[in-house]
Amino acid sequence: MNPSASPWKRKEAVCLINLDPYLAVYFITFVALILLRVPIAYAMMASAFEYVVFNHQSFVMFAQKTANSLADFNMLALPAFLFVGCFMNEVGLTDRLFGMFEKWIGHLPGGLAHANVLSSMVFAGMSGSAVADAGGLGAIEMEAMKKNGYDEDFAGAVTAASSVIGPIFPPSIPLIIYGSVASVSVDQLFMGGVVPGLLMGVLLMVMVLYFAIVRRYERHPFRLRALIRQFLGSIPALITPVIILCGFVVGWFTPTEASSIAVIYSLLIALFLYRTLDWKSFKKCLKDSAISSANTLFIIGTSTLFTYVMAMEGISRQFADVILGISSNPNVVLLVINVLLLVLGMVMEPGAILTLMLPVLLPIANGLGLDLVHFGVMVVLNLMIGQVTPPFGVCLFVISDVNKLKLERLYRSILPFLVPLILTLILVTYIPGIVTALPNALLS
Repeated sequence: MNPSASPWKRKEAVCLINLDPYLAVYFITFVALILLRVPIAYAMMASAFEYVVFNHQSFVMFAQKTANSLADFNMLALPAFLFVGCFMNEVGLTDRLFGMFEKWIGHLPGGLAHANVLSSMVFAGMSGSAVADAGGLGAIEMEAMKKNGYDEDFAGAVTAASSVIGPIFPPSIPLIIYGSVASVSVDQLFMGGVVPGLLMGVLLMVMVLYFAIVRRYERHPFRLRALIRQFLGSIPALITPVIILCGFVVGWFTPTEASSIAVIYSLLIALFLYRTLDWKSFKKCLKDSAISSANTLFIIGTSTLFTYVMAMEGISRQFADVILGISSNPNVVLLVINVLLLVLGMVMEPGAILTLMLPVLLPIANGLGLDLVHFGVMVVLNLMIGQVTPPFGVCLFVISDVNKLKLERLYRSILPFLVPLILTLILVTYIPGIVTALPNALLS
């Protein structure tokens, strides 16, 4: 790596952009559409279409690029896990999980808030979606906390912060996208997310304990009989993440097969054991998961076109040179990447960021000799923290909307809980073993 070469490349890039009117129009169109609040997927598609017309490119080739980006076998897992998350919320399985943790640790300071974090960790092992956690399980958790004397803004902050665990702890929809784009084993990525997910949960619970002691939140009495009864009723739901994790470790099935098994298993226990499934709920889950899947895949497809244009024009390479030109120290480069991804995560959808930025970031990671499993978990963790960072974190909007909580109050209350999340990010970034130890031990 030659830092001195980068300033020249940056100047060269600027000159190229100035001399190429088509490329200038391309970016101006994209920025203008974003400023007009056009959804980013449509903005990227319109810009790419404009580029095709002005440069007399083949529409067939662009269509093939879009189709190929969605043809990865692992992408089939995305709608299945989204369905599981929606289904668990709809038929009351998440109620049972939260109830069990409430009985288990409700007697501790901030017991219900701890139950909130633990429920998110287990629910993460079923859905892999932060938004599903915040919008479904989050509503249940907040209602229970408010009824038991917890401040509404505190309940909202804990719910938002704990929802970040969903896309880190396996299965993870963003890690599926990363694995597909970067050609990295999704099994290893899933295993790599286990320890960071647990670490994040522990640090959040430490923060919860601090607030519970300071604010003197009421404790629930410990009732062993109620705990046993609730635990026995929750065992079938708890088995879902165990099946998924054990399947990866033993090699029974792929992530896509795991998603199908999770769907079938959740349907069976809801239909025959809990008997909470009805046709109306089933149709609603099918509809909601289909819409969410279509939105995510559409964003991935359009961002692929946008990225392809950047690659053809050499923009991706030049941007990578700029980042590498900042410093020859890998730690400094990782800090720059983290800051960049945190900012992007605040204003853009994670799937779009992954598709847009990975062609830029992967050569940098390879140039620094980074493990791509470690790098993938770091990237996704950045984007998830962005989802709960004011002012544009999407999970904050979801929690505000579902629970009728003013965004201004949520913005203030979430700030302390960003500390354990950022601390986890720092540890994951600079101690790769936190991510790589488990997949190397179990899957190598």
